[in-house]
Amino acid sequence: MNLDELAIGTPLPGREHRPDEVDLFLYNAALWNAHRIHYDQAYATGVEGYPGLVVPGPQLGDWLTQVVLEWIGDDGVLVEFEYSNRRAAYAGETLRAGGRVSRIDAERSEVGLELEIKNARDEVITPGSAIVRLGRTRA
Repeated sequence: MNLDELAIGTPLPGREHRPDEVDLFLYNAALWNAHRIHYDQAYATGVEGYPGLVVPGPQLGDWLTQVVLEWIGDDGVLVEFEYSNRRAAYAGETLRAGGRVSRIDAERSEVGLELEIKNARDEVITPGSAIVRLGRTRA
């Protein structure tokens, strides 16, 4: 990827996710996260009052990271990354992770990114940001 080919607003290729009960169970098992709202439908809805199984926040952050890492490929380094879960997401929902270039620093070969996960209602449920360095320099 070449900095000269980028402009503020350049979109990153997005990813669509539709997590189901098995996805949530396996993700939480890998993290040793035993909170039942992520894998026990009766508990999540009957005891905690959620409309369904809750997608874990770290999984949303991982999806944003995947968008960035796939975009930079082997030619870049993820320097900074942050995100914030603002709304809950539930199993069966269609969620879109994506972003766009928000800043270009040619002298440092760095690109700032605005990231987001949106639900089917086009609401941003997880905003985030990242800085990547292109050209595999780590200075």
